[in-house]
Amino acid sequence: MGVFLLNIYTIQYIIFLSSYKIDTMSTKAEKTTAYIIETVAPIFNKHGYIGTSMSDLTEATGLTKGALYGNFENKETLALSAFEYNSRALLKSLDEKLNIEGTALDKIASLTKFYKNYDIFTNHLGGCPVLNVGMDAQNNNSLLAAAAKETIKEIEGMIALVLENGVNNNELKLPVPPLQFSKQLYTMLQGAVAMFTITKDRKYLINTVAYLDVLITKEIKK
Repeated sequence: MGVFLLNIYTIQYIIFLSSYKIDTMSTKAEKTTAYIIETVAPIFNKHGYIGTSMSDLTEATGLTKGALYGNFENKETLALSAFEYNSRALLKSLDEKLNIEGTALDKIASLTKFYKNYDIFTNHLGGCPVLNVGMDAQNNNSLLAAAAKETIKEIEGMIALVLENGVNNNELKLPVPPLQFSKQLYTMLQGAVAMFTITKDRKYLINTVAYLDVLITKEIKK
């Protein structure tokens, strides 16, 4: 009987160790994957899909090419994960800005203020992921181009929802449907981002936001 119980405990202990080992390995693999994505995201964003070499990635991560491919199927999969990482960071910040307490005008003002300092926010991302990846991928990677397009749609949808709620709450009057106004608003903001990216002149961000703030107050405030 004692030997039988000992065998049971031994088996249970072995199962526990095996389970612990699997969990530990899983956690380690997840941490490695997260580390790789976080490290290479700004590199892909700065240099583009074609412009980023495997040597750039191995040098930045300190890992071998085999180790990178052990976590990702290929370079394209890694680039898509990197863009998703950057776009999630952007969408999270925009969601926070658009979900502050207050009226729809307060939320839009929070959004424009965010873009006034957009260069500071995107600095650690390697620049604006929507602009950089969206333009770079047009002629060399259809999956990345599609991902950037979906991010744009999501941002425009977030802004449109705030505008629609503002109209429903009798806070705003819009000359066009909320989504159309959202598209025009985002076009102006993203245009300022593009001009800043090309010239490195922050006045494009500052002046565009100042103009939009006046326009919004005069044109859509009830």
